[in-house]
Amino acid sequence: MADTLQACVHCGFCLPTCPTYGPLGQEMDSPRGRITLMKETLEGTLPLEQSLPYLDRCLGCLACETSCPSGVSYRDLVGPFREKAALERKLSLGERLRHRFILGFLTQPRLFARFVKFAYLARPLRKWLPKRVRIMLELLPQRHPAKIKLPERVQPESKPRACVALVAGCAQQVLAPEINQATISVLVQNGVEVVVPREQRCCGALHWHAGEGEFARSFARKNISVFPKNIDAIISNAAGCGSCLQEYPLILKGDFREKDAVCLASRVCDLSVFLDNLEFKVPPPTTKPLRVVYQDACHLRHAQGVIDAPRRILQAIPGIVLVEIEEPEMCCGSAGVYNIDYPDVAEGLGKSKVDYILAAKPDLVVTANIGCLAQLRRHINLNERSSRLPVLHFAVVLEQAYEGRLGS
Repeated sequence: MADTLQACVHCGFCLPTCPTYGPLGQEMDSPRGRITLMKETLEGTLPLEQSLPYLDRCLGCLACETSCPSGVSYRDLVGPFREKAALERKLSLGERLRHRFILGFLTQPRLFARFVKFAYLARPLRKWLPKRVRIMLELLPQRHPAKIKLPERVQPESKPRACVALVAGCAQQVLAPEINQATISVLVQNGVEVVVPREQRCCGALHWHAGEGEFARSFARKNISVFPKNIDAIISNAAGCGSCLQEYPLILKGDFREKDAVCLASRVCDLSVFLDNLEFKVPPPTTKPLRVVYQDACHLRHAQGVIDAPRRILQAIPGIVLVEIEEPEMCCGSAGVYNIDYPDVAEGLGKSKVDYILAAKPDLVVTANIGCLAQLRRHINLNERSSRLPVLHFAVVLEQAYEGRLGS
């Protein structure tokens, strides 16, 4: 950690790409400012409580890593620092309860599904509810999704070209179960055998980003034990989950499962990257020409370095014209539960992102992360100029394309 702290030369290249530095306008709300705060706090020259407001406001988007000429691994700093801070900070009873409630429900699909059923009943009352609660309700899909039970194994009709395991996710299973269903369908269409481990748990991303290191490590150890080793890849269709799984060596640093964490992380692959490397089957043409915006999820673009693969696949679909937006590297403001914890900052980022999208005049918006999907849909619905612009997950777009109904 000390070497990483020293690697920052405070050049300022990270400032234009940081989603909090622009709106808040303070050096301490920038990556290099936060690195200074962490350094001074760890050295004992700055009290923890003085650095926490600025560290808490970090979205963890890692855009600073992409723009850093010195190669500073910001993720190696912020995760461990937040865990240390969580052990020392003092939270009010209300903050502790809200913290536990959000992390507990979102990472347990059965509990979360029950909460969502109740939440739909409360939707007509959202105008009179506190802002954070109102935002949570507005992030839900317009209609309650039907539950979809995933099979444990699906095989293609011909000899498999590969065998993979699917990361099912937590909130995604409840809010958008069609994404996993579409992912399996697309993989099978490409001759891939898919295994869905029944005992898999939450990847641990929300807990790790919240400083709950022990919870994150317990999830990591469990997943290491249940994901099979005799497969070609572990497929993630959610940017945040894939990024966290690739961070298992950091999360389990010094743990007895660290070597196993390295092995698992090396096999984690985003759906788009796997298909791109596999030489995917080109879908039939869309039912009509489509202008498509692909919105980069931060934990794909910055954390995993995945930029070109999803674009290559979308551009290969006959009838799609891919259009880029301004500031594609900027966070949409979702960032796990950030849009609930810091609604004002997240609101500004979400509105800006949607303004850039609408300026490109697309017929369809595609993204590859459940948090981004919910955030974009909410702000598009709130925007008077959006005309109900559809936002679909990358896997769902591919499934519709293979079935010949994309654009209908």
